[in-house]
Amino acid sequence: MSTSPDPAADGAAPHLDHRAFDAFGMREVSGDDIDAAIADAGDKLVCVFFWGVDCFNCEMAKKAMLANPEPVRALDLHWLHANVYAHPELGKRFGLHGIPVFMFFHKGKKLGRATGWHGQGQFAAAVGNARLKAGGKPLAG
Repeated sequence: MSTSPDPAADGAAPHLDHRAFDAFGMREVSGDDIDAAIADAGDKLVCVFFWGVDCFNCEMAKKAMLANPEPVRALDLHWLHANVYAHPELGKRFGLHGIPVFMFFHKGKKLGRATGWHGQGQFAAAVGNARLKAGGKPLAG
């Protein structure tokens, strides 16, 4: 018998852990407000975490980020998140064929994406390439 709390007992949906959203200050967005939320970031690099309820790989990504949060915070991203199951128009608009996807924007321009969570190194490399692209520099090899 498990002594861990049942998420459904307090009205929360199962497999919907919001701790990563809170830990990294991720603002929830929908198709109606994503463009304004990206614009609100000003000069900061924006990362939109596209996820879905009951998405095993999305939950694993959140757990991995929470297990070692400091390198993620050190990337100094302006975080947004969107549940593409609740907002399928975002999946269509951004050409998502699977989740999780981390998409990078700067001043409204899409700079790239990281599909899935393949570890901190891969994610940091994707962020680095987005920063290079934002600065008009060649991408790293």
